[in-house]
Amino acid sequence: MARDGAIDYLELHGADLPAMKAFYGAAFGWRFVDYGADYVGLAGAGLDGGFQSQEAAAPLPILYAGDLEAAVARVERAGGTIRRPIFAFPGGRRFHFRDPAGNELAVWSDRPAGP
Repeated sequence: MARDGAIDYLELHGADLPAMKAFYGAAFGWRFVDYGADYVGLAGAGLDGGFQSQEAAAPLPILYAGDLEAAVARVERAGGTIRRPIFAFPGGRRFHFRDPAGNELAVWSDRPAGP
């Protein structure tokens, strides 16, 4: 069960998803679930995560929040900068932020927006 504030998911980015799948499958025995042409979920990697089809970038740690709007407010009050406002994706909603050191993270929720 997901816990508020816990690292819950990790995304790795790369332009060539088949090559990424081949590498991690051969090197570590990971399995995959395809979610269209641009996203692959991880299975057997020890942590939930996925590969996003885009130019290589730093890994994206994704935290969980039961109340996404409250998480945005907490991030902003603590000095974080919202990089990508709340958006929907298959399975939930999330937003991206930068911490004061410049690291990008995301926060997701499987709960719909409040009334």
